[in-house]
Amino acid sequence: MFPWDHNAYYHRLLLRQLPEVCDRVLDVGCGSGTFAAKAAEHATHVDALDRDPRTIDRARRRVPNNVTCTVTDVLKSPPPPDTYDAVVAISALHHMDLTDALPVLSDALRPGGVLAALALPRQDLWREWPIELAATAAHHILGGFFLVRQSLGFRNPYATDPADDVMPVNLSPALTTREVAETAATVLPGARVRRLLFWRYLLTWRKPRQF
Repeated sequence: MFPWDHNAYYHRLLLRQLPEVCDRVLDVGCGSGTFAAKAAEHATHVDALDRDPRTIDRARRRVPNNVTCTVTDVLKSPPPPDTYDAVVAISALHHMDLTDALPVLSDALRPGGVLAALALPRQDLWREWPIELAATAAHHILGGFFLVRQSLGFRNPYATDPADDVMPVNLSPALTTREVAETAATVLPGARVRRLLFWRYLLTWRKPRQF
């Protein structure tokens, strides 16, 4: 079946999590910079980080001037605290230990800032078999729809990017959606985790304001 990018499909959902007033955004695991470029339309500045130099090279060629792309490991070189209005991550969180990553990402937020992460859960057929079946069917239906549109000359907005082929992929996440929710609630009280249709979950958390 015609391939299409599930991460790109959820870009609009992630953009909706950004605060209305958004000065600085941190994009962790930015890959080839597609989402960082979109976030730059909603923020004064975006810092885009990735551990892989090859993807950062591609990102630098793609992003506008208000995006800074840096090769770094966010866990080894944590960003400065109280700096960002939003910290976002797409398919990066399941490459990390949540108990290590969430404190680092939350510390980088200003009071009132938002953490929003899309990541892959470990398969949990016992609890999530209905959504797994629905996802498989919808994936093929939409793939066929995008293929027909492309044959008619329309651009597929969720087409896979060949530049992303060099990015490391973890297809064996350690935690199920339920386990992610339990861990996040312990580390960041008030965090919300929602299973999405196409093999992703969305984790959101707003840093309490200081009074």
